[in-house]
Amino acid sequence: MAKASLIALVSLAICLSSLSFAYADDTFFVQGKVYCDTCRVEFETRLSQPIKGATVRLECRDRTVGGSITYSQESATDEFGKYSIPVQGDHEEEICEVRVVKSPKEDCNEFMEAWQKARVLLTKKNGVSDSIRYANNLGFLKKEAVPGCAEVLKELGFLPLN
Repeated sequence: MAKASLIALVSLAICLSSLSFAYADDTFFVQGKVYCDTCRVEFETRLSQPIKGATVRLECRDRTVGGSITYSQESATDEFGKYSIPVQGDHEEEICEVRVVKSPKEDCNEFMEAWQKARVLLTKKNGVSDSIRYANNLGFLKKEAVPGCAEVLKELGFLPLN
């Protein structure tokens, strides 16, 4: 009888631990970086600078036309321009995007059309088992290009700026 009780207790422990792993699987971390495009070329160069204190927002929406927001959370970047947003639950049937909201730098706060938002998939049903989801880097344009941009663009094989 004691042996049967022990087996039942071990089986219950295994079942409960597998339930806790199932809940742990539904937590994601969306990570990315926000930078200042100091050359105003709308992509990162070696002169680009991370923006500390930039505000980013993750929003998930229904896939329907005019989809309503189902999840929203804001975060700020650290001194390296990086952020990490914890997300609860599987959002397989939703469109989730991270977007820049605000830059604390007055000389670098113009939105870039191409790098204002990045889409992320927040589900484990796509073959990715890691809980970290990386978003494309996002940025703001500096009001005026810094010296050295022509040299950088020449190094990259672009025509010099006039």
